[in-house]
Amino acid sequence: MTGTGLLVRLAVRAERVIVASWALLIVALCAGTVSYVNRYFPTPEALRVYADVISANPVFLGLGGPVSQPGAGSMAAWRAGGLPYLLVGWMVLSLVIRRTRAEEDTGRMELLLAGAIGRYAPVTAALLTAGGAGLLVGAASAAALIAVGLSVPGSLAYGAAIAGAGWVFAAVAALAAQLAQNARGARALALTALGLSYVLRYVGDASERSWLVWLSPLGWSHLVRPYGDNAPWPLAISALATALVLAAAYRLVARRDLGEGLFPVRQGPAEGPSLRGPFALAWRLQRGLLARWLVGVVAAATLFAGLSGVAPRLAEQPGNVLSAFIQRYGGPSGDPADAYLWIILLFLGYTTALYPVLAMLRLHTEETSGLADALLATETGRLRWAASHLVFALGGTVLLMGAGGLVTGLVGGALLDAPVLPSVMAGALGQVAAAWVVGAVAAFAVCALPRISVALSWAVWALVFVVGDLCGPLIGLWGWARTQPFHYVPNTVAGERFAAAPLLTLLALTALLVALALARLRTRDLN
Repeated sequence: MTGTGLLVRLAVRAERVIVASWALLIVALCAGTVSYVNRYFPTPEALRVYADVISANPVFLGLGGPVSQPGAGSMAAWRAGGLPYLLVGWMVLSLVIRRTRAEEDTGRMELLLAGAIGRYAPVTAALLTAGGAGLLVGAASAAALIAVGLSVPGSLAYGAAIAGAGWVFAAVAALAAQLAQNARGARALALTALGLSYVLRYVGDASERSWLVWLSPLGWSHLVRPYGDNAPWPLAISALATALVLAAAYRLVARRDLGEGLFPVRQGPAEGPSLRGPFALAWRLQRGLLARWLVGVVAAATLFAGLSGVAPRLAEQPGNVLSAFIQRYGGPSGDPADAYLWIILLFLGYTTALYPVLAMLRLHTEETSGLADALLATETGRLRWAASHLVFALGGTVLLMGAGGLVTGLVGGALLDAPVLPSVMAGALGQVAAAWVVGAVAAFAVCALPRISVALSWAVWALVFVVGDLCGPLIGLWGWARTQPFHYVPNTVAGERFAAAPLLTLLALTALLVALALARLRTRDLN
């Protein structure tokens, strides 16, 4: 453990801005949902009626689980839908992998261990920093909820549940860092575990199969039931699971060679006759990412569209619930089924907008790793090199939204017994123009502002997601939706008239950003 304190100080200094940004997002989400509940359900009777609506609807049950005791706090916790648990897990697993496996990939870990640093110090420092970050987010969320008038025991239970989710996935990330061959593989393993945990919890609550919730680390935080049961024992399960996973991770730290992983990388062929240009190489580099995203989008579309059969029952719900829902998502048709299908497309659109960001950041990785120098030493020019990744970033977005729209239209149309496929496909492809704007910002950041490209690209996507038509109203940011591109995509699913002007404006903005990015890449020095 020698040098652990020094590495903790180093990690805190390097991660302070990122952790503060995550903390502000999660605290705003927790406190903003209280504002939403107070606005739409100001009386105990309205809260009780809404709790009855949730209990009778599988879609609502899947979002945040059952509401044990109707009240502003429990309804706000349900309305957040478990996003605070999901986001804190994402925050800490990214932090742990950055401070461990990514440091090995760059060679800095070898340099540190050549000094007076013990073998266990890096992973311990990363875990202490991530655990402290999770505790900070949980405490700040609890303080914010107490400040807006919610009960102290419920707020403390909510904060503890958030911190507990963070600690579990910090341990999962530490284990993934020992298993994978590089940081990318470790990140994929940890995020897969996080995604599966969310799906298990969602399906378990939606289908009222509680045993599925017990299999999910995120489900353990949900079982705390803040502002209701305030049960502490699920946190004991989280603590036990954290200890067991950490024991396995530390065992592997002692046995694993630095820079290696327990899961070996499959060796490729000795020759690459198909790699005859930058586009073929970009396809080889991007195809794995695209395939994983395609599977995820199809699975998510199937899951959510599979619940569309219960959407017509929303028309039977009390007026204030239905009117708020229809006003935001129903469009001219005023049909709850159309509103639900549009929510699915919005979710797919906002999520898929992250894909071109990740695809363009691959360009930044090639530059910082030195691989771009080797490629550009050949006859390949800078513009062809950048264009090869740009084509797959933009084209992949079309493929993902097209697949998501097709699955949503087919499954939703079958369950609703309505020909919704044409309007759903039009709505899905309309999301592409908005997602392209986010990808174009990432392209501009990578080509023109490489030093801050990673932070800027992620920040723009996160900002669009937070102030968008899904999360913005949830945390009280009703007036900010117009600042992000998805707001201008016509809701053709609900009968809104197709307008070409907004989409052409988004396409023009994408073209401008890409042109500026390529122009800057031609003139600046690499690295």
